[in-house]
Amino acid sequence: MKRVFIKYKEHMYILKALIILVIITGISHIFKFYLDIINIALIHIIPVVVVAIHGNIKATLFMTFLSVLCLNFLYIPPLYSFNVNNELYLWSFLIFGIVGLIITMQAKNLIRQTKQNQLRESLLHIISHDLRTPLSTIHGSINLILSNKNLNTKKQDSLLEDINYASLRMKRLITNLLDSTRLSNENFDLKLEWCDFEDIIGVTLNEFSQKQNDEKLNIKIDELSLFWGDNTLLTQLIVNLLDNAFKYSKSDTKIDLEIENLNNFIKIKIFNETEFIDKKKLKNIFDKFYRFEDTNDISGSGIGLAICKSIVKLHNGEIKAIAKDRGILIEVELPIVKRVNIE
Repeated sequence: MKRVFIKYKEHMYILKALIILVIITGISHIFKFYLDIINIALIHIIPVVVVAIHGNIKATLFMTFLSVLCLNFLYIPPLYSFNVNNELYLWSFLIFGIVGLIITMQAKNLIRQTKQNQLRESLLHIISHDLRTPLSTIHGSINLILSNKNLNTKKQDSLLEDINYASLRMKRLITNLLDSTRLSNENFDLKLEWCDFEDIIGVTLNEFSQKQNDEKLNIKIDELSLFWGDNTLLTQLIVNLLDNAFKYSKSDTKIDLEIENLNNFIKIKIFNETEFIDKKKLKNIFDKFYRFEDTNDISGSGIGLAICKSIVKLHNGEIKAIAKDRGILIEVELPIVKRVNIE
């Protein structure tokens, strides 16, 4: 039902154009003795333009057909029929379609350019802000080590841990940037193999600091058989989900990671308490470059969860975010399409 409503909202302009067509047809019919056919034709091109500026060719052709139909039936001799005795009118009808298509193509180019500009701005923000933060951590920690020869071992280890974690953050960000377009390609091929989720979790934990793993994370994994999937992408999925949870979780709270075996599918659940939650905006959380407005002080590119959605989709699964217990629960369901044969 939600998808139908979203689709309805996206195509609301077609309904508006239909209403405009009905209104102007009615007005033109009332005053047809005061208007010549040229003026009536120009008025009937308005709904075509209303649709065409949205860049939808099919909708433009549909509205052109309806406008021409009304114009022909009500105003072109012989009246109240769909016959046309003068080929000049046929050319007029053709012009309707040409005008609509020209406006549509221009609108599509404008929409594409707007999206490209938004993409460039988002990428520039990521490069200028999100890469600068870990770089500053690395630079500052190295300077402290080099300028203080008498640092004790514990302090040095702490600074080295900061450097390691900052470099891992940079690596994740660059990986996500490179994979963002690649994963959205319809021709992308999964490298399917037998995957062990316990091994995937082990590799994932190496992407985060030991302190995070020890102090913040609760892990529960059901007994699982091997899963048929892309090992690299499934690891990236867990890494991005945990990275999101670490960034947005409240201090001094735990993050729960649970992997359940539900016979026909595997369910991955990650929950974290957070100060930044808006139930109405959760539906957009998996959109590329989307971030909550009140989280500007938290470093993040807004593509990690979008990549998660792409990875889950490639495995024919589902992903959703749920507001729960003053926090966010992200659930992933991956269908089991192949089982290990043990002989």
